[in-house]
Amino acid sequence: MTTQSKTHSSHWGAFTAVLHDDKLAVTPYSGDPDPSPLLQNFENVLNHKVRIATPMVRRGWLENGPGPDSRRGADEYIAISWEEAYALASGELSRVAKAYGPQSVFGGSYGWSSAGRFHHAQSQVHRFLNTTIGGYVRSVNSYSSGAASVILPHIVGDMNEIARRGVSWEEISEHTEVMLSFGGLALKNSQVASGGLSEHTERGFIDKAAKRGTRFISVSPLESDMPDEAQGEWLAVRPGTDAALILALLHVLKANGWTDEDFLARYCVGWDKLVAYINGEEDGEVRDARWAAEICGIEAARIEQLASDLVGKRVMISVAHALQRAEHGEQPVWLGLVLSAALGQPGLPGGGYGYALGALGHYGKHHNQVSFPALPQGQNGVKDFIPVARIADMLLNPGQPFRYNGQTLHYPDIKLAWWAGGNPFHHHQDLARLRKAFNQLDTLIVHEIAWTATARHADIVLPATMTLEREDVGGAPTDRNLFAMQPVAKPFGEAKDDYSIFAELARRLGREEAFTEGRTARQWLEHLYGQMQVKCRQQNIEVPDFDRFWEQGHLQLPQLKDGGRLLRNLRLDPDKHPLPTPSGKIEIFSQTIADFGDADCPGHPVWLAPTQVPDAATPLYLIANQPATKLHSQLDYGKHSVSEKVDGREVCRIHPDDAKRRGIQPGDTVEIRNVRGSVLASVDISERIMPGVIQLPTGAWYDPVDPQAAQPLCRHGNPNVLTLDVGTSSLAQGCCGQITTVEIARYTQTAPQVQAFEPPVVLYR
Repeated sequence: MTTQSKTHSSHWGAFTAVLHDDKLAVTPYSGDPDPSPLLQNFENVLNHKVRIATPMVRRGWLENGPGPDSRRGADEYIAISWEEAYALASGELSRVAKAYGPQSVFGGSYGWSSAGRFHHAQSQVHRFLNTTIGGYVRSVNSYSSGAASVILPHIVGDMNEIARRGVSWEEISEHTEVMLSFGGLALKNSQVASGGLSEHTERGFIDKAAKRGTRFISVSPLESDMPDEAQGEWLAVRPGTDAALILALLHVLKANGWTDEDFLARYCVGWDKLVAYINGEEDGEVRDARWAAEICGIEAARIEQLASDLVGKRVMISVAHALQRAEHGEQPVWLGLVLSAALGQPGLPGGGYGYALGALGHYGKHHNQVSFPALPQGQNGVKDFIPVARIADMLLNPGQPFRYNGQTLHYPDIKLAWWAGGNPFHHHQDLARLRKAFNQLDTLIVHEIAWTATARHADIVLPATMTLEREDVGGAPTDRNLFAMQPVAKPFGEAKDDYSIFAELARRLGREEAFTEGRTARQWLEHLYGQMQVKCRQQNIEVPDFDRFWEQGHLQLPQLKDGGRLLRNLRLDPDKHPLPTPSGKIEIFSQTIADFGDADCPGHPVWLAPTQVPDAATPLYLIANQPATKLHSQLDYGKHSVSEKVDGREVCRIHPDDAKRRGIQPGDTVEIRNVRGSVLASVDISERIMPGVIQLPTGAWYDPVDPQAAQPLCRHGNPNVLTLDVGTSSLAQGCCGQITTVEIARYTQTAPQVQAFEPPVVLYR
């Protein structure tokens, strides 16, 4: 049987799909100049054995009741009916809320589950908790940009104006002479964007710029962080040392009279304080090229030449997400902006500063004149929150103080976590510690399409439909195409969409009307589309009615070319268009941050040495970066993701010199280890990684041989077994998951088979 072709969308691209005899054929959107291979991950996932077909309850929780339990992650499951699942879940939420209040409930989600704007799991779970029990403890910021999202508002006023509304790729292709990218411009990252990305244009703009004469320079331990189309130069830098390099570049510029002192005086504050630090007036340490060379592994003469190459050019400085996903990650973000300011570039066409340019498909794009509305989440009556990367700290240390953005806060005492649309056993660090933290809960309830590691730690598992099994609307503020996400297949087993699950639970809690407002899922789509129509009419934009839109599958919205306006307006007149900072200018020195009094993030950018440095036991850096074969850990069992594994394991990359020293051959299974645990991976030997560094991408589903081990062995290759679970600093408390140190060796025993995509033991009554 063949179904009719349906339009659909994902975070990594729009497409049409046809289901024929249970085989899915996916065709990329015809208007996409560079479709993502991640679309292939859909082709084999609808009926995969790892899908969850019926509600489940963990055996230990059912037999012993709620409470801390070390068996999470290693227990059996019992299949139950939806009636039983609804009764257990609503009863437990009611019990916890009445006994401890909504401040004892954590609403966990990470927002990447689907490109659909209505079936956005994060919005659904938050709306449910707000309308039924009055709120929940929330998380703020993200694992990707936790440090930047706190530091940038202090120094430039608005992160989105630097990232999402910064200099566009189109402008770079026309005006930029030098593109200096700290962390590179890896296309594997820019092929995804929350809400959808129907036109992948980065490769084309980079190619156009390079052919026009733009000089691309990538500062990274990985040569592959710059696409071949850039015809770029690779400047190999030791992981985590970019801040030292930028300080030295500033020293060279200042010492040679190459800084734009007029720009610095008119549009910035605090340059004099940073110069005093660079020149060693505070502590006698001069941060010059020779000083930086010892730290970052780049010769002093090369640093001096790089500074010289920037002078008198239209220069774009970019800093990748990766740099701030490490200890003191705030510093390179701050210093990237300072370097651009020292060159007088912010606000110039094709010049300036682009935080995370190339790290996400939204960045460097134009914005829609009108965007599709979000599902209202209601009012959260709980004020407690945590930085998202501090979930394990919260669960392990209830009531304990922590610093965040100049405040001393206290971790709430969480009894129940409700997770929908996220997999913290992908995003988080030190997974043995995370497992210990989740074991402190009374109850963990998870909505999932498949048996991820998070689902395997849940007490109640509610099977959710995947995006191909429900209807929605896909769109993003930076994507001019809005798509009807038409269902391609029937729900797997007894799976239900999150809205249906929450609506029934809300009914049992006496809050159905508050949650649904009397609307079905289709009626919500029509309602939200109608709100967009009203906004369009107000701006004289004609769009079809909902039925016509649904029939034709997509529509195109007009866009605004207003990127970089914040700094351009500042440059026009700083008095009429001040930045939303205390001074109204770029804050090279922030009195606000200085007054916080946190030594690990002082009032101006500095070099602070990390604790994660190679030693005799762990002589190599490990870069745990984003995968090229999937979005985070989504659909790791998908066709494209699996095809790039070797022997079922994730592939790590190592330089030939480091491999030879250890007797490692291409294709070997290796063990990568440190004090937190070890992982098995297949190996690729490449000169496109600097010596002393290995690279293992995140995203492999956590698959421990012994889930209860204090130092687990993951047979699948999840690097977050090894990464350090600490905050970037007291300011942001962001994620430090990008860099750690390890040793690597050939695995000489018989390697255990990967079990990540095998369901747990399920008992049927």
